Amino acid sequence: MSDDALVIFTPSGKRGRFPLGTPVLQAARSLGVDLDSVCGGRGICSKCQITPGYGEFPKFGIHVDDEALSEWNSVEERYKSKRGMIDGRRLGCQAKVMGNVVIDVPPESQVHKQVIRKSATAREITMDPATRLLFIEVAEPDMHEPTGDFERVQRALAEQWQVDAVVADLAVLRRLQPVLRKGEWKITVALHRGNHDTAHRILDLWPGYHDGGLYGLAIDLGSTTIAAHLCDLRDGHVLASSGVMNPQIRFGEDLMSRVSYAMMNPGGDQEMTAAVRTSINGLVQAIATEAGVDPASIYEVVFVCNPVMHHLLLGIDPVELGQAPFALATSGSLALPAREMELTAVNSAAQVYVLPCIAGHVGADAAAVALAEAPDKSEDMVLIVDVGTNAEILLGNKERVLACSSPTGPAFEGAQISSGQRAAPGAIERVEINVATKEPRFRVIGSDLWSDDPGFAEATANSGITGICGSGIIEAVAEMRLAGILDGSGLIGSAEQVGTERCRPEGRTNSYLMFDGSATGGPVITVTQGDIRAIQLAKSALYAGARLLMDEMNIDHVDRVVLAGAFGAHISPKHAMILGMIPDAPLDKVASAGNAAGTGARIALCNRAARDAIEATVHEIHKVETAIEPRFQEHFVNASAIPNAVDPFPHLAAIAPLPDVSYNTAGSEGRRRRRG
Repeated sequence: MSDDALVIFTPSGKRGRFPLGTPVLQAARSLGVDLDSVCGGRGICSKCQITPGYGEFPKFGIHVDDEALSEWNSVEERYKSKRGMIDGRRLGCQAKVMGNVVIDVPPESQVHKQVIRKSATAREITMDPATRLLFIEVAEPDMHEPTGDFERVQRALAEQWQVDAVVADLAVLRRLQPVLRKGEWKITVALHRGNHDTAHRILDLWPGYHDGGLYGLAIDLGSTTIAAHLCDLRDGHVLASSGVMNPQIRFGEDLMSRVSYAMMNPGGDQEMTAAVRTSINGLVQAIATEAGVDPASIYEVVFVCNPVMHHLLLGIDPVELGQAPFALATSGSLALPAREMELTAVNSAAQVYVLPCIAGHVGADAAAVALAEAPDKSEDMVLIVDVGTNAEILLGNKERVLACSSPTGPAFEGAQISSGQRAAPGAIERVEINVATKEPRFRVIGSDLWSDDPGFAEATANSGITGICGSGIIEAVAEMRLAGILDGSGLIGSAEQVGTERCRPEGRTNSYLMFDGSATGGPVITVTQGDIRAIQLAKSALYAGARLLMDEMNIDHVDRVVLAGAFGAHISPKHAMILGMIPDAPLDKVASAGNAAGTGARIALCNRAARDAIEATVHEIHKVETAIEPRFQEHFVNASAIPNAVDPFPHLAAIAPLPDVSYNTAGSEGRRRRRG
């Protein structure tokens, strides 16, 4: 038996081997994992809570036994009994490594809290929510016309609001009589009617005139992040937006690895369902606290998500989505009580609406993007790309709309990158490289100053310079190509070939030094050949998906491009085009739509007619399945070049001519060799 064990932390991906008996907190600190502790490991502050994962982890190539951590101890028991702790959580200062283990660090245990860049975009929305407040005056009981109190409430709603067919749950009926009498036969009801309901449902009631809060949540459940917008259902105003990392990351960073986890671990799908529902309840509490709103006044929740997230949210095993023909359990919209999904942080009578999915790998999030951006009403040919771990792509105009999904993976979000990290303070997010000197300058999240500006060191003293996030790596690779550090095939040149000592040998390849903080104990941040390959794979999948839709539409260019999603909002269109992530187009025709899926969710939350509209629209969108299209692979291979081996980029060439260099030489004659 080995005297040490492999410890893998998520979402950072950092790993190392440690002697058996090493406290998890100690292992985290030695690897530089972002795990908080205020009490110095005495089990008092509970800041170091972690969630261990057990079972098979194919993506890491390990099995985690139930005894991978030391047994639950009296310190943890005392804390849980007094302060409470989520089931399955452990204290990192108390739990000791006893075998190979995968450990998730939840957002609240991280010193540098994640920046979930999914804010709400200002949008004009016609208000017609499914839930509304109505004040009524109810006739008092009469010995000569004996009817029940509820029947007289029904009559009042019909006469005063023209509302027919009203029902109420037993919980409401129990409260009805005392509320009526306290209000002296005047009451306010929260009335809900979904798109497919035959009757209105009373969700809540108050004595007299009640002008309290009536709120709803629009939630974009992504593979990597969960974003929520808390909206006032009376005027559509967004009171707060917040987000957390999806805790399912510990089961796999991409969708197929989560499906594999469910296949290989009996009950694995239920584990992932429980994890995401717990996280959503925590997010609801946090966003309500931020807005100063009682969570019990949240009566509606609208969800948008990709098909795998859709099934795992609903507690449906996603196994069929892992194999052709990628059949959904249901593709239609869903309306159900929140309590059926164990969403306990909202009102007990709250209702949930889940937008319809388009097809097996194109989900309700793509439907929400279609609702927000309306390609089916566009006069010109528009390409809409929702960039994420799994990209959703829409192409079309008012004549026809096509859709597909493309497995880009997590590289665009900083994962699988040597110095990569999620978007958090201290992460490099913007990059420029001087073409002549090959010297870089950069900006980090948390400061508006560039690295060569006066005061940069002071401005970043608290956060430090910790790594490079998704938008940063996109700009870094594009700038390296623009400066001639990188050739068209994606090879980094040597110091002699490029003319800068920042190009360093690394094995049989080279890397480019972005930042060296070793003198002050900070990290050395480089862009390696492996990083370039990871970005090439991601961007090739994205471009190939778009090109496949263009083939289906029989076109070779698009009129405009819309970059959607939280990540899309932070991509520079110029750098995206240099990489060849998107087809060539005039830069002024490339725009960001922000979190379009979240916007679509808000529209559906605030407007019942919009729900009918998107339910009709999804039937008109034609799905193209990338997994079985032979030309996808051809486009993918061509797109591995930067920007592309075959497709021309005339608009890009006019504004950013790329140096014609090649570093794939057998000898070392000359710094550069022009391609013939």
